[in-house]
Amino acid sequence: MDISVRYAERSELEEINRLRAQVNDVHVNGRPDIFRAGFNEALQNHVYDVFDSDDGDVIAAVCGSEICGFATVKYIIKPESPYSLERRFYQIEEFGVDEHHRRIGVATALVDFCKNEARAKGFDRIELDYWAFNEGAEKFYESVGFRVYRKYTEMFV
Repeated sequence: MDISVRYAERSELEEINRLRAQVNDVHVNGRPDIFRAGFNEALQNHVYDVFDSDDGDVIAAVCGSEICGFATVKYIIKPESPYSLERRFYQIEEFGVDEHHRRIGVATALVDFCKNEARAKGFDRIELDYWAFNEGAEKFYESVGFRVYRKYTEMFV
């Protein structure tokens, strides 16, 4: 199957929201103590906010004529602080592949597109985060070169 990756068009955001709802369900099922069930209006509107912003973009993976994956990205510049130097990075904020199009190269094509765009925009790193319960995501991200540099932990009391 032919996979192409490009910046999304506004008319495609509703279809991207269908995929974002799938990703939301994965999070709700993995951590129902944190994530709200349902794909509420605020979540639906977020993709439009990213699309309209100057510091982010929505990316679409297309299989034939069907949107089969997406990423929302942000361009982050954190100023120097007493604790750290200025940091500039390309952040993959959301990422997903339609459940019917997995394991055919869609996710890898999305990451490759993001790497090329990050370089073109002058960033030397891409950052993302994922939840510890999502072992499939962890294995995929490691396979394409992401490495852990910081960990969050929790303790219930």
